[in-house]
Amino acid sequence: MTLHVQPVIMAGGSGTRLWPLSRAGYPKQFLVLSGDADNRFSLFQQAAQRLQGLADAGIQVAAPCIVGNEDHRFLVLDQLRELALEPASVLLEPVGRNTAPAVTLAALAALEAGGDPVLVVNSSDQTVTDTAAFTAALRQAVRAAADGTVVILGITPDKPETGYGYIRVADGGGSAVATVAQFVEKPDATTAARYLAEGGYFWNAGMFVLKASAWMAALERFRPDIATATRAAWAARSTDAKFVRPGKVEFAAVPSESVDYAVLEKCPGTDIAIRMVALDAGWNDLGAWEAVWQVAPKDAQGNASVGDAIVKDSRNTLVHAHSRLVSVVGLEDVVVVETADAVLVASRERSQDVKLIVNQLGAEQRGEQTLHRKVHRPWGWYDSIDNGPRHQVKRIMVKPGASLSLQMHHHRAEHWIVVSGTAEITNGDKVLLLAENQSTYIPLGQTHRLANPGKVPLEIIEVQSGSYLGEDDIVRFEDTYGRK
Repeated sequence: MTLHVQPVIMAGGSGTRLWPLSRAGYPKQFLVLSGDADNRFSLFQQAAQRLQGLADAGIQVAAPCIVGNEDHRFLVLDQLRELALEPASVLLEPVGRNTAPAVTLAALAALEAGGDPVLVVNSSDQTVTDTAAFTAALRQAVRAAADGTVVILGITPDKPETGYGYIRVADGGGSAVATVAQFVEKPDATTAARYLAEGGYFWNAGMFVLKASAWMAALERFRPDIATATRAAWAARSTDAKFVRPGKVEFAAVPSESVDYAVLEKCPGTDIAIRMVALDAGWNDLGAWEAVWQVAPKDAQGNASVGDAIVKDSRNTLVHAHSRLVSVVGLEDVVVVETADAVLVASRERSQDVKLIVNQLGAEQRGEQTLHRKVHRPWGWYDSIDNGPRHQVKRIMVKPGASLSLQMHHHRAEHWIVVSGTAEITNGDKVLLLAENQSTYIPLGQTHRLANPGKVPLEIIEVQSGSYLGEDDIVRFEDTYGRK
């Protein structure tokens, strides 16, 4: 019998503890953070690749269902396109409601498509170093879930970790598919050490496998309020190509709850079977810079570096250089992360507290919380390389075949200089084709559009001048990407 698997990738996290590299507008799951110098794929892309690898003679794997954030929808499509992987659907939550409603959306989508596939629910912000072991454990979980059993993956612990919840299994973990006896909250250091010594305890990584109908049945039993409210939001959905948007008002009324609290932790001791497959595959959730240091290649002194970094007379230090040379001398157990617009220096053991900085940035409404200097858009990106009271200079890249909206600005004029590629420019009632080293001027109030008709990326330099240069001074008349 062939088992039909629907991968579900949860891609809605914000990754605040990996600031300044991770921002709300470009969170950690879309970054290359695995520590593998030869790896060029983001954590999200790695998750998608791993799940597609589940297919074998008895397991048929569908295209992934992505559950994510409206603001990241084009990042999802772009990164899947780099893998030549088309998603089954991208479910866009209008507001965050934790993981239980997110999984419910995926289950409803799977059931409506026909059949009752096994959902393999995985986060998009984790790393695995042993893909073969991961695949073997997940295939075992898929086969165990085929009869309606709920199966969770438990990480074999290698240290008394206090940052994870734990799973206790009934038989000490001796069975390939063990019975879950209890879920345990994050322990203190003494309790975590006891768990490690006793055995039979595993980290809860939030990865689980079950049929779509089994999830809905369990949710209806334990949290019928979430099931009913999410069904209402699903019934009010709108669809735009691969994007599926639940009803905004209806989804806002869904109770916010995690998968664990809503369903999984209520299963032990009931007639709903919940089992665990142990996973020993070099798993890490990269929840903070300390975790990034742990999985990164290191020199003889325990130092890890990324980018243009010089590290001298230092030990157990992480240096992440993003846009320029970063040099350190005489540091121990320190994290240094540099981006074009921010630098973080922190004790490795305090790296979880980076969220305190992010909270302050949010309270002060500073842009460094949300966006990088280089901002990705569905048509390409722009990088603000210089600015002053009445001017701003940007590098702009437009993808082949893409175009910006037909727009106008009330408070600024713009000069465009083509650096490479070919630009098709609408400037008022004229349409121009400009090649490398050619330029044009867009007067204040003029309707205009920039497009790339070519087959290679278009790069231009844009010089803005005027009394106000904010991104909100845009009046859009036509837009391919559904923005107002």
